[in-house]
Amino acid sequence: MGAGVVVAGMLLGCGGCASEAPKSTSTMTPEQARGHADKAFERLKVEEQGRSSDPAMPR
Repeated sequence: MGAGVVVAGMLLGCGGCASEAPKSTSTMTPEQARGHADKAFERLKVEEQGRSSDPAMPR
């Protein structure tokens, strides 16, 4: 009888885990996306300025 209770408890425990709603990933707001894009654009501009000042690099 004890083993049956343990098995039933395990089955209920697994079912409880499976029935939980999946955790949603955090969503990015438009302001956050714009901020990330602005930073990336600034890095790109700095990189381009570095290339234009280096005469050894062909265009």
